[in-house]
Amino acid sequence: MGSRTFLIGGGWDHAEVYEPFLREVPGERRVGCLIVDEGDGTAQFERYAAALRKAGPACEPVPLLVPLGGRFEPEAVLDGVDGLLVCGGLTPAYQEALAGCLERLPGLLAARGMPYAGFSAGAAVAARRAVVGGWLVDGVAVCPEETGEDLAEVEVRAGLGLVPFAVDVHAAQWGTLPRLVAAVARGEVPFGVAVDENTLLAVGDAEARVTGAGRVHVVRPGSGGEVTVRAYGAGEGFAPV
Repeated sequence: MGSRTFLIGGGWDHAEVYEPFLREVPGERRVGCLIVDEGDGTAQFERYAAALRKAGPACEPVPLLVPLGGRFEPEAVLDGVDGLLVCGGLTPAYQEALAGCLERLPGLLAARGMPYAGFSAGAAVAARRAVVGGWLVDGVAVCPEETGEDLAEVEVRAGLGLVPFAVDVHAAQWGTLPRLVAAVARGEVPFGVAVDENTLLAVGDAEARVTGAGRVHVVRPGSGGEVTVRAYGAGEGFAPV
């Protein structure tokens, strides 16, 4: 279906969730791996590189390390790169690293025909309105404290706008679906998807399609502050609007 944006909900058990992304990577299949380096960036890169090589032996992972608190400058590092994987870690730190290129990066990817994949934090920041963390809504717990990403209140920030909906990750494993439900119910995001680990949502213009071991939970607003939640499994799809 010509998908260009790929959202992975976390997990390391199924390298095949990278395969649809790698099939879209043109040329020599050099995949830039953007990692916010919290001190173990090289080791984290090797972990992603191993998963990518297992999924597509012909691909060549390229480290793109940004120090914690630094900014990603895509024009300086994406020459010679055929696809971009934004990796996982502290989601607010990834949003801050990308904050200076939120308008420029999507245009650059489109102009160069480069597909985007986001793993965990990288999936969350692909949204136009990105849920970056938090575990409280007006002081009331909506998900486990350890999933808060060093934030207390649920926080929504500007994202890349590669997909029109908000994204949360590790849905079944970390219990983050209620956080997304709260953001949709409050009108902070138009609607949202919560992606389980080892699960991929491939997003095209006309359809978003699920592959992998888990499910994607689509949260849409209703009337009077109500929301509806529908789960989709491997092979199922829905309109991404």
